[in-house]
Amino acid sequence: MRNAPEPAASTLTSWMGTSFPTSQWALKFLPLETHLMISNPDLFAETFIAAGADTVLVHWEGNTDLSCTVRAIKARGKRAGVAINPATPAAALEEILPDIDQALVMTVSPGFGHQTFLRSTLPKIRRVREMMVAVGLHLELEVDGGIDAETAPLVVAAGADVLVAGSAIFNSTDDVATALMRLHAAARV
Repeated sequence: MRNAPEPAASTLTSWMGTSFPTSQWALKFLPLETHLMISNPDLFAETFIAAGADTVLVHWEGNTDLSCTVRAIKARGKRAGVAINPATPAAALEEILPDIDQALVMTVSPGFGHQTFLRSTLPKIRRVREMMVAVGLHLELEVDGGIDAETAPLVVAAGADVLVAGSAIFNSTDDVATALMRLHAAARV
């Protein structure tokens, strides 16, 4: 969920191989963001770009040549982003920030849903936003993990402007539209 009026479709990929089904993305009116939570994303990024990804996010961890990966994504005319895990310091993004379109701070350990938001990531979100401002960059700062009506205002106040929410939307007792509206309202700090 973006802190702007436009929604986006997102897919998280811990490992999917090269047979990514393109037909499921009939929602081409939405930007498609692909979060490649895999080692050596260079082996798979092209498959997701060919399937319609508008933005490709790769992890700092497990990447052998991050600059090369980002350049390859951007050479295909796509937006590139870099994600960092909760245990990775914000400083890991410092050198790559000028080359990317967005940064992603994982607010849970990646790999599965229904996790509790790690409040210890709030200073990291602030630090990444401060690094962006210090060098005059206006990049999107995304957070992913444990985002709900309680944590949304915290991450927005810390500097995040793109929020990824799964359980708060799809496991809600409300319908998806109501859950999404509640989360969007909570994110308006």
